[in-house]
Amino acid sequence: MTLTQTKKPQSLQKTLGIGLTLAVTLLWIFALSGAVYVSKNKLNELFDSSLAETAQRIMPLAVVEIINREDPGQAQQIMSFKAHDEHLVYLVRNNLGQILLQSHNADPAIFNQTLLIGFNSSTTHRFYGISAVQNTLHIEIAEPLTQRRAAITEMAISLLWPLILLIPLCFIGSWVFVRYSLRHILAYRNEIESRGGGDLTTVKVEGLPTEIIPIAESVNSLLDRLQRALESERSFTANSAHELRTPIATALAQIQRLQQKVSAGSIQDDMGKIETTLRGLSSLSEKLMQLAKAEGGGLLSAEPHNLISLLQLIVDDSQRSHPAKIITLTLPNNREYMSAIDPDAFAILIRNLLDNAIKHGVYAQPVEISFSSKGILNIVNAASVIPTETLLQLRRRFVRSNISVQGMGLGLAIADAIVSGVGATMTFNSPATGQKDGFEVSVDFSTIKD
Repeated sequence: MTLTQTKKPQSLQKTLGIGLTLAVTLLWIFALSGAVYVSKNKLNELFDSSLAETAQRIMPLAVVEIINREDPGQAQQIMSFKAHDEHLVYLVRNNLGQILLQSHNADPAIFNQTLLIGFNSSTTHRFYGISAVQNTLHIEIAEPLTQRRAAITEMAISLLWPLILLIPLCFIGSWVFVRYSLRHILAYRNEIESRGGGDLTTVKVEGLPTEIIPIAESVNSLLDRLQRALESERSFTANSAHELRTPIATALAQIQRLQQKVSAGSIQDDMGKIETTLRGLSSLSEKLMQLAKAEGGGLLSAEPHNLISLLQLIVDDSQRSHPAKIITLTLPNNREYMSAIDPDAFAILIRNLLDNAIKHGVYAQPVEISFSSKGILNIVNAASVIPTETLLQLRRRFVRSNISVQGMGLGLAIADAIVSGVGATMTFNSPATGQKDGFEVSVDFSTIKD
């Protein structure tokens, strides 16, 4: 099984900064290579010219020296005036190859055994040879190649060391230039990042580059369409709820008035059944409206709200509605947890979770509610252990763990839709954490992106 890995997004500013720095560095290296290549050829020409010039200057003096000595065939070594490094050494030989004159530290082993005219090279030296006196005398001058290599190396280093200073300066300069050029794009990004999920107003596009303006305008158009769709949905939900509640409430009132006018008997029993049906229909319509809101947009608000104060109000209201049921509430010391979840959505979520805990919990046992400073809500009610297979199905619509309890199986489905819509997480545990039985719902609000 192959897992597709998502490539980590790259910063445009970082990419451009590094790219420009690498481009300048490579251009500098390319120019340096060209300069070294040209300079190497020029240096070789200069060294060769100096080598030939030296041979042509020494040769007449060597001829006079050899001809004027008493024994022209005797080898003679030129003594140095003081110790020094000789970069050029030479040999003067006759046409038989016998050495007649040599510089003071010349090593005959490095010279060519054959008398050659002009330039030639070995692995270690560069040579130049010429002949005189009808080719009876031959001079050959040797220059170590290390001298040329050292000169070329020093020149390359002198051109290369500014690059060490250039790279960080180029990177800093590129970074500043790119950041300045992208300042409007960064401001656009920061404005979008700073918004909550409920803020659907258009984003300013002034100053953006022409390449980004079409994207920004498309985003604004999408935000405008989304806002209009959400407003239309909210309006439809509110109107539908009102239109459903009114006739159902009217029908209930009429049934109750009729019940007062008829005597006990089968007709009154039938009216009682009709009343029960109408109350169930009223409850179903309310749940369906809540589900429509939970599955629609508008679950996040533009401004954060204190969930703990909202929770306390909802619990107090539920306690008044169920005075015989014990509800315990445990809150953190600071009594504040800010979140961008819509207050109405949060109220629907808590009421459905509380109704589920009250209906399915053991009547004589309390419902325990706790909210931590990290944004984790826990609701625990006493109940028999729910099988794992059933526990996994509780998020689905019209699924109940206990069919003997009145209800439609929509409470946890509504809660799951709200939790998923706002980006929170919800888990079910049975038995409850640290207990042998019971049912626990845990909602983590810390994952909501404000």
